[in-house]
Order: sequence, then structure tokens, then C-alpha cells
Amino acid sequence: MALDAGGQQRTLKPMHLVWLAALSAVFALWMWGKNVMPWAFKVPRELRIPARTWIGNAMDWLVETATFGLFTFMELTRFISAAVDAPYRAVLSLLSTGFLKGQGSDAVQMLPPLSWVAVIAIVGLIGQYAGGRKLALLVTACFGFIAVFGQWNNAMITLASILIAVPLGTAGGLLLGIAAWRWPVVDAMLRPVLDLMQTVPVFAYLVPILVLFGFGPTAAIIATIIYAMPPMTRITTLALRGVVPEISDLGNMVGCTRRQMVWKVMVPSAMQSLMVGVNQVIMLSLNMVIIASMIGAGGLGYEVLTALRRLDIGTGVEAGFAIVALAVALDRLSQALARRASSHQHAEAASGGLLARHPYTVAAIAVVILTGLLGLALPALQSFPEALLLTTGDFWNEVVKWINVNYFDQLEAVKNALLLNVMIPFKRFLTGLPWAGVAGLLVLSGWSLGGWRLALLTGVLAYLIAVTGQWEKAMITVYLCGISVVLACLIGIPIGMYTASSKRLWTWVEAVIDTLQTLPSFVYLMPAVMLFRVGDFTAMLAIVAYAVSPVIRYTALGLQRVPESLIEAGRANGCTDWQLMTKIRVKLALPEIMLGINQTVMLALSMLVITALVGTRDLGQEVYIALTKADTGRGIVAGLAVAFIAIIADRLITAGAGRLRARFGLSQREASV
Repeated sequence: MALDAGGQQRTLKPMHLVWLAALSAVFALWMWGKNVMPWAFKVPRELRIPARTWIGNAMDWLVETATFGLFTFMELTRFISAAVDAPYRAVLSLLSTGFLKGQGSDAVQMLPPLSWVAVIAIVGLIGQYAGGRKLALLVTACFGFIAVFGQWNNAMITLASILIAVPLGTAGGLLLGIAAWRWPVVDAMLRPVLDLMQTVPVFAYLVPILVLFGFGPTAAIIATIIYAMPPMTRITTLALRGVVPEISDLGNMVGCTRRQMVWKVMVPSAMQSLMVGVNQVIMLSLNMVIIASMIGAGGLGYEVLTALRRLDIGTGVEAGFAIVALAVALDRLSQALARRASSHQHAEAASGGLLARHPYTVAAIAVVILTGLLGLALPALQSFPEALLLTTGDFWNEVVKWINVNYFDQLEAVKNALLLNVMIPFKRFLTGLPWAGVAGLLVLSGWSLGGWRLALLTGVLAYLIAVTGQWEKAMITVYLCGISVVLACLIGIPIGMYTASSKRLWTWVEAVIDTLQTLPSFVYLMPAVMLFRVGDFTAMLAIVAYAVSPVIRYTALGLQRVPESLIEAGRANGCTDWQLMTKIRVKLALPEIMLGINQTVMLALSMLVITALVGTRDLGQEVYIALTKADTGRGIVAGLAVAFIAIIADRLITAGAGRLRARFGLSQREASV
């Protein structure tokens, strides 16, 4: 029995009793069970799975022994690498190096690359075609910013990689999505694979890609394709399932074959949704440029990476903003092309001459020819003049220096207070918990939120983390991720609540968080390292800055979607503004807020691998060490442990959000913003 808020007796529900018993058992095990049940704290060696050795042996077999008829597996991967390398070299020659004769130091440039004026003009014409004058000015300004700040050549190298990775990633995701839509067995097989592709840290599969495809930009492009393909696959499947039945019925009535039904009816009908997938592929490809630079991609990513190694915040920030400018331009162009693809009001003229039918193409060719010829006489038209270059690098470096000189003691006080009073005690608490007890509580959470299937999933994944020898590092990962997510929520939820009621303020905040989400993850590390040096506190700050955006966005949009009729009903009953917010708005928006927290968790886990560069000792460090030593087994096992943590968190939070929607009668509302 227990007392409620009004002093009345109420009976505890059976599930509450189960939870009370489970928590009591885990507490007793934690306090007194280390000597009685040592296996519950550390998995005995005889129970451990040598997954690292198995994976390493499998990779050795693939590299040295595996054959497919007339060719070996390594010959197959090298052929794929050569097939990707050929178009990449052509695009790179067009944008950056020019067309060369010979190799290495003996190479002679036969034709120069497209001039910076030509590239900006072509991008402006695409913007005019897709979205009109405003879009043309925006994308022209983005590419002009890249040129003015001296990042043109690096940006063109990055753009060459994107122009190869995006079509291949889009095509692969489209074909897999169509297969999943057509055959339920393929869909069931693809789901866990896509979950792993999206949750395993990129560093983990850089090692096998490096071994199989070699070091260089081609291997980086293949890694980018693997990283960026899953959203396209998922969106394709959902888009095709969302096509109204009348359209497919019409295709059957006119006698379409299965191939015609897919490519002539279903895909065109779902084009707007499919272009959203293309947009996601572009954004994820840009997010990969720095990580891919570790295996030879070059470009803007390499510039940011080298700036981080030198702690040159000015150069790193400029290169990071160049990536943002490129991302904004490509994002807006892809969205505008999606809108145009779904609209019939911009249909091309069917008659007339070449200029009337293809005015933008003719204009682009004319600009290329004209600037190419003029560039021979006026070098400033071919390459941006060095005398006109701008830089803010010294400014950013001086800002950090000024903060360090004037506020060092205060920053150290804040850092030490949080480390000694919050972070270290929480870390010791988590690492001291028995793995068997934590796994049992996860099983109970899965059962209470989603039934036996979710309980089985969480239990199996937690068990695999333990028996592969990753439990202690997994708890350090949970500690860093948990602290960062809590701090991100303490910052993000109030900001979302405050901005939800003001459209003008939300417009500005949305622009800021869009910029935060397009900045490369490495950029967040540089100021944190320069102000607080290496360690867990620095990693936490970088994670919070990188992962705070989703919780702000989902909180604001969840509050904005609360029906106005319910707000008016609350006012009619005499609710104050605070009561309207806490008793109505926040409660009804809680499912969306939980999904925002879920996305924050996912971003925090993805950032943890990056923070291995600043001295953390979690699974991210394990993955990074595996990359530096080319240890495939070690990297994949640690990467899978991160993926298992992400899947457990995702499934539990999603199930909790679903229960809240059902409890509040919101089961028909969208599950995501």
C-alpha cells in the first residue's frame, strides 16, 4: 500500500512490485555479491566469445584465400575500386587538377580544370532552374564564400567525391529499397543490416575497407557510400508503400509489366519522397568528408583534420564553414529539384530550337567555353586571385587565446567541479555495477515497454556486449553518453519550450541548429581542446554541442503541434500560462520530446568515436586504436558494442514514446517530426 498526493491509500500495481523487487535484488548484488557471485561482475574466461579472433581470421581468409571461380576476393574488391576510381578521376580532373598526361611529377596539364567563375555560374544556373532567383543568389553566395576564403581547391576535391558517392549511394539505396518493397523476406533481412550500418561507428568499418580497397580517395568514397546508403533504402521502401492504391490499380489496368509498374508508375509517383532520400545521402556524404580523409580522401576534410592535429582553430573553423557552405548549397538545390520534380508547372517546352528547349544547358556550355578561353589571357578568371583572398583564422585564434588568458581559472574551476562532483562519481558507479544485474534490468525494461520480443532483444545484445569482453568500456561509453545527453536536454528542452511560441524567434534558432548539424564533428573538438585540453570533460562538451540540436528541434515542433483547441479549453478552465505549458503542452508533446532525446542519444554515440582523439577510454577509443593498428577484429567488435548500445536505447525510447502516445490518445499522430 502507498499514499497518493491526496493522502488516500492506493495499491501498488504488479509491475511496480516487480520493479521494486528487481531493483532491490540488483542493489543487494551490488553491495554484497562481489565475493559470493564474482561471475556477475566479470564474465569468466570460459564463457567469453572470441569474436575478435573469429573476425580477424575471417578477414585473413578473405584477403589471402577466398576465391570466386576465376578470380580471388581481393581481385574483386580491386576491380570495384578501379571501377569507382575511373569516374572519380574524370570528375576530379574537371574540377580540380585539370586533364593530365603522364603520372606523378612527370604529369603535364593538357587542359585546365573548370574555372572558379564557370563553376559558380553553373551552380547559379542550376539554382535559377530549380528554384528561381533567390536560390540562384544563395548558392552563388555559398560558392563565392568558398572561393573568397581560399578553400576553393579543397572544396572541389570534396565536391568530386560527393558527385561520385551520391549517385552510387542513391542508386544502391534505391535498388535495395525497391527489393525490400517488393519482397517482404528481403525487407526482413535488410532491417537488422541497415540498423547496424547506421549505428556501427564509421571508424569500425574503415579498417576492413582499408584492407580490401586500399588507401586513397576511392576507398573513402566506398566508405561514404556504405555510410550514406541506409536512409535512401529506408525512404525508398516507405515512399513506395505510401503511393496511393489507385495509382498502382491504374497501372495494372493499362497492362503494365512488373518492370514498367516499378519504373514508369511507382517511382515517378514517389519522386518527391525519394528526393528527400537523395538529400539525406548528400548530407551524410558531407558529414563523412573528415572521417574519410583519414584513409586518403583529401579535400576540406583533410584540412579540418590537420588543423585539429595542429590545434589551429582558425584554419579548422574556416574549412568547417566551407563544408557548411557546400552543404547548404547542395541541400537547397536538392530540395528545390525535389519540389520541381513533383510539380508540372515547370515542364520544359516540347517544341522550338535547341536554345528554347534547353536554355540552361546552352548557357552553361557557353559559360564554360567563354571563361576557358578568357582564362588563358586573364589568369584571375581561371583561379581566384590571391590578392583578394580573405581570412578570419587569426581572429579565431586570438579569441581562444584571449579567453585562455583572462578566464583560465574560472574555466578550470567549472571543469574540476563537474569532474569531481558529477562525472567521476557517476563513472565509478556505472563501472562498479554487476553486468548480470544491468542486463536483467534491461530485459525487464524491454518486457514492460514492448513485450517479450523487446525483452529478448535487449537481453541478447547486453549479453553479447558482456561475453565479448567489452562490458567495462561499454559502461564508460554509457557514462559519457548519459552525462552528455542529460546536459543537452537541460539546455535544449528549455530553449525549445521558449522558442516554440514565437515563429520569428524559432526561425533564427532553426537556422542556428541547422548550422550546428552541418558543421563537421571534428570542428567541435578544436575549441574544446584549446580551452580545456584533453579528457572526458572536453569530450562531453564536444558531444553536447554536436548532439543538442535534435532535442531543441523536436521539443519546439512537438509543442507547436499541440492542437490549439486543447489550449483554448485550458484557458477556459482558468489555467495560467505556466499550467498550460506544464500540464497540457509538454505532456502532449512528450512523445516527440522523447524521440528528440532518442536522436540526441544516437548523435552522442556517433560523436563518442570522434572524441577518442582527445583521450577518452571508452569503446570509441577501442575503435580508433583498431583503425591505427589495422586490427579488423578489434575494431568491428568494439563497433558492434556501440551499435548494440544504440539499438537498445533506440528500441526502449521508441517503445516508451509509443506507450505515451497511446496513453494520451495520440496514437494516430506521426511518430517523428
